[in-house]
Amino acid sequence: MTKAITDVAVQKFISSIDDAKKLADIHAIVAMMEKHTGQPARMAGTKTIGFGRVKYRYPSGRSGETFITGFAPHKTKLSLHILWYQPDDDPLLAKLGKHKRGKGCLYINNLSDINIDVLDKIIHRSATDLSGRYIVEE
Repeated sequence: MTKAITDVAVQKFISSIDDAKKLADIHAIVAMMEKHTGQPARMAGTKTIGFGRVKYRYPSGRSGETFITGFAPHKTKLSLHILWYQPDDDPLLAKLGKHKRGKGCLYINNLSDINIDVLDKIIHRSATDLSGRYIVEE
């Protein structure tokens, strides 16, 4: 998924969310992703919070720029862009708790449904292992 990194203020976007529990979850995820990427939160598109930047070129020749890892806080769930090419039998996912997965995404309703330590490990893996996703340009 490619989303352009923008200069829209992350805090402005976050302040538009009026659910206190969701805000607490958002701040916790921001802290984890900043810790593992070493990069501040930036908007990627209009509703996704991304961390880091990477230019890529697929073997097909298609190229672009996107975030290393990120997430989108939706009304009923959190969509974390952290799975990329993990197998269905990923041992960390088996220990995570209540979740769904899609192509590259992990969907959770809220952090109280999952094991935070396991999520932290999955975020670390996503932020540090770029292999298999794309060819990173220098």
